[in-house]
Amino acid sequence: MAPNWTHLIRFIAKEDGQIHLGQIDPSAYPDVGLATFEGKDVAAKLVHGSLFDGVVTERTLHVAQLLSPISYDQVPLVRCMGLNYHDHAHEAKMPIPDTPILFIKPRTTINGPFPAKINVPAIAQDGSSDYESELTFIIGKDGRDIPEDKALDYVLGYTCGNDVSARTQQFKNSQWCFSKGFDGSAPVGPVIVSSAAIGDPHKLRIKGIHNGNVVQDSNTSEMIFNIAKIVSFLSTGTTLERGTVIMTGTGPGVGAMRDPKVILRDGDDMRVEIEKIGTLINPVFYEK
Repeated sequence: MAPNWTHLIRFIAKEDGQIHLGQIDPSAYPDVGLATFEGKDVAAKLVHGSLFDGVVTERTLHVAQLLSPISYDQVPLVRCMGLNYHDHAHEAKMPIPDTPILFIKPRTTINGPFPAKINVPAIAQDGSSDYESELTFIIGKDGRDIPEDKALDYVLGYTCGNDVSARTQQFKNSQWCFSKGFDGSAPVGPVIVSSAAIGDPHKLRIKGIHNGNVVQDSNTSEMIFNIAKIVSFLSTGTTLERGTVIMTGTGPGVGAMRDPKVILRDGDDMRVEIEKIGTLINPVFYEK
């Protein structure tokens, strides 16, 4: 059975203190991440089943705390695209790649929206902790060798993501998985918007906001490899499992490329805002 939700949240309910899935009304809560951050009373229709087959009911619950819209135990792997925005490649003075650049994060990187924090471990507390604002999507069914003209059928929905990175570790070698794989370094949320509700995913404004300052401002139209190309490429000879989280790359303005550099420091406020999805908000916390 296909899910019938369009704007799915995962949350702890005020009524019973339990974890639920819910459908929010986007006309009432166009930015549920911002609404919960501001302490507004957010209502959701209870969804029975999982995010892969959930059915919206008429029962209403209220949000005590937003959680990651997909739990880490439902995620087999986080697959990420590197250098996938024309404007970012120009900023980095790097040639446009001929083939998609892939790296992975383990599922232990999955993190949620506010009040969840970006936990920066001691190894990254050296002035190199960085953000990457990214359109992120979730695979809804297993697939292998998926042709481009069928690829969007495998997309369950879209959300905001932040590919938190430790640049000192990243620039030590050509393999990025360690520097981008620390626990909680892939916040996602605050909502999953279905493919039908998102429309064209390549016409969305995407911003990164650090302590109230817009540090990234691009559009998903700048993607070098679009969603269909990404799904098709990543499934070549490889089974893309249901629940796989795919981060699609970032635009210009990452902290390491700015002058002066912008660093994620203890107590900072980092946000990813994407048109039609809302705002992923995370405080920054330096582990002691």
